[in-house]
Amino acid sequence: MSDPNPFEGRALPPAAATLGHRFVSFDREAMTLSLGFEAREAFVNPLGVVQGGFLAAMIDDTMGPLVMALTGRPGGTIDLNVQYLRGVQPGPVTATARVTRMGRSVVFLEGDLVDSEGRMSVRATSSFFLRS
Repeated sequence: MSDPNPFEGRALPPAAATLGHRFVSFDREAMTLSLGFEAREAFVNPLGVVQGGFLAAMIDDTMGPLVMALTGRPGGTIDLNVQYLRGVQPGPVTATARVTRMGRSVVFLEGDLVDSEGRMSVRATSSFFLRS
């Protein structure tokens, strides 16, 4: 079951707008957030697939908002480990972030990104510092 969009009515940060950010689902109880992004033709590298930095940014831009939606506290990514499983063609993609452990000042997350055909393309783990 999906909770309401926790970001409804808020302006998108410029980086999120550049990535084509759109709300998909949020589940407070399961501590998950899914966001859609548009992997644009302008993001393609010389191999013809979306450059990995854009894909990492999409996952990171799903993990941080999940923590904000759950805690209401600002913070920032401490580390981000990304594994690229397959090339991603331009088009819509979906990133899903999950909290694996919620501490008082650090949150641990994992996430994945699927391409427009639903194929797992990127996996990531991250830790996020919570400011008081």
